[in-house]
Amino acid sequence: MAQLAPELKNDRFLRALARQPVDRTPIWMMRQAGRYLPEYRATRQQAGDFMSLCRNADLACEVTMQPLRRYPLDAAILFSDILTIPDAMGLGLYFETGEGPKFRHVVRSAADVEALPALTAETDLDYVMRAVSTIRRELAGDVPLIGFSGSPWTLATYMIEGGSSKDFPHAKAMLYSNPEVLHGLLERLATAVTDYLNAQIRAGAQVVQIFDTWGGALAHNAYQSFSLQYMQRIVDGLIREHEGRRVPVILFTKGAGQWLEVMADTGADALGLDWTTDIGQARARVGDKVALQGNMDPAVLYAEPAAIRQEVKRILANFGSGPGHIFNLGHGITPGVDPEHAKAFIEAVVELSPEYQAGTH
Repeated sequence: MAQLAPELKNDRFLRALARQPVDRTPIWMMRQAGRYLPEYRATRQQAGDFMSLCRNADLACEVTMQPLRRYPLDAAILFSDILTIPDAMGLGLYFETGEGPKFRHVVRSAADVEALPALTAETDLDYVMRAVSTIRRELAGDVPLIGFSGSPWTLATYMIEGGSSKDFPHAKAMLYSNPEVLHGLLERLATAVTDYLNAQIRAGAQVVQIFDTWGGALAHNAYQSFSLQYMQRIVDGLIREHEGRRVPVILFTKGAGQWLEVMADTGADALGLDWTTDIGQARARVGDKVALQGNMDPAVLYAEPAAIRQEVKRILANFGSGPGHIFNLGHGITPGVDPEHAKAFIEAVVELSPEYQAGTH
């Protein structure tokens, strides 16, 4: 691993990603800057709406920092949305209360794919880069900053369906009836995501994560052809050394427990696990090829602190001793969680994990 730049005060997360010894298991949470925090809700109200919050570098920085002020987290994650790329392609992203993201225009034909503009992230998504550089300055080396993107397949599902979906009728119809059209869309998206993540790295992101939220909806062979293949292209095209240190990449496919071995072969540094995969079995399967991130069920945070602590203890014991574990939820923290329960979760990891890192189990 490249020499870590001296200004990073807490490199626990980067060391765990490199499967190097740490004093305790590092922890961050997907959606850690989000609606469960009253201060986030106040800032979003100040911004007016969600995308206005994303596009304001100072407010995006503020909400990124909010969970770090409350909790001893080991990483910050850029506050943004996975749908920034299709939005920049002119599909007309908007949000309806209680219904999630929607697009005014959909992509359902070869002509629709051809009409999509090629993006240059530094100019077409400059507000994201401004947010990255603002957050990085504000962090002042306290913890590393994670940049991210949606995966090509996940972005494609929103672009084809026009929003979120439970069964992806249009996307799957295209996959089976017009696979060449879908591959054309995925190729464009893989190029755009690679450029987007590299722009984030140049702006100051020290780790990047690819969120493949809907990869688990694919059939076994389709996953490798229509999701993993394109994430592999992104991994191959990323800047992996910047500011004198390695830039790790994390792949997270929700529902991908059956594909861990092929995911580990991509050259990613870590795999995110959802809660349906046993972390001990996952470790046995991938060995020391990658670090593992996860994987407590976010719903555990609705339980009492004693039950949360018990589940943390179980997952730590299941992973076992030694390096290469980043504690996280198996998906994003949900809006209804009591911030005190999130605190109990994080404090349990901080308190219980050192003995596993010391190799006493």
